[in-house]
Amino acid sequence: MKRRSFLKVMGGVAGAAALGIRPELVSEAEAAGAKTGEMPKRMLGRTGFKVSVVGFSGLGLMHYDQERCTAEVHKAFEKGLNYYDVAPAYDKGNCEIKMGIALQGLDRSRYFLACKSKMRDKDGCREELERSLQRLKTDYFDLYQMHHLVKPEDVKTSLGPGGALEMMLQAKKEGKIRAIGFSAHTTKAALAALRGFAFDTVMFPINYVEYYTRGFGKEVLALAKEKGAAVLSIKTINSGAWPKGAERTRKWWYRPLEQQDDINLAYRWTLSLPGVVAGFPPSWMDLQEKAIEAGIAWRPATEADAKKLEEMAKDCGSIFKREEDLVAFHSPYPHHPHECCESEWV
Repeated sequence: MKRRSFLKVMGGVAGAAALGIRPELVSEAEAAGAKTGEMPKRMLGRTGFKVSVVGFSGLGLMHYDQERCTAEVHKAFEKGLNYYDVAPAYDKGNCEIKMGIALQGLDRSRYFLACKSKMRDKDGCREELERSLQRLKTDYFDLYQMHHLVKPEDVKTSLGPGGALEMMLQAKKEGKIRAIGFSAHTTKAALAALRGFAFDTVMFPINYVEYYTRGFGKEVLALAKEKGAAVLSIKTINSGAWPKGAERTRKWWYRPLEQQDDINLAYRWTLSLPGVVAGFPPSWMDLQEKAIEAGIAWRPATEADAKKLEEMAKDCGSIFKREEDLVAFHSPYPHHPHECCESEWV
């Protein structure tokens, strides 16, 4: 069989398998009887760690002073959140600094701390790791991730030889990293990473709009399940691109859900997809607080929940299609296509 035909067949097989990735829905009676009132925690794949189903988005600290940041970090912890995520790319390192200060006073053994690196080579990644450890005032990260993989070339370089993975494996032996993961914005990059190494986690846009409008995320969920990698949802409460002429209530590159009931619904649905362990809200503290409330109110999704979100998704534009198309068609990729650079940080 010719290579092109083989790839077409294999792509069809992967697509067919992904069609079976659906939310695990329950009856209305089962949903009504579910226990609520405290933040659920789930096992993070094969890592052995139990984390809250809502994560703390460290990028959100960029909008606030240290006093507010510290208060929000502690408030989230008191409400049962134990998963904090940050990266050196967030506000040029200021978010790491703010989080490092804010986490002081909390028992290090009771929270899960994740960080990332956009460096694809081992030396650059080592430099970022050591600097991040210092800023976060910790000796180790529970999870360290390759940040914002977009092109298959990103994955190839990172996996080495001489790539970021080489450093991460060494740092794990040194006790500075406990688990290794990645974040990606395109299906191609995510699938290439999952096939190239046994990552513990994959952070990917798992969102009702992208899922229902074009099936985005299904292939990644399917392969993550096959490989045993835990899925971390970003853009969990994205409600699509800003419509032309619409008032932008936030200076952000996509439109987030704002109402508590809608946010609860989105979290119910996302956390009912197979393999999804936790979801992250957009980078604003009021939405972080609403996400925490959604976690505390979480119950399994029902058929009615899924139908409502599918209907809500119909008039929402994709925020990842352009990026996905650029990679799919091997077009020149000089910069991130989104209009707000914060998008590449998550």
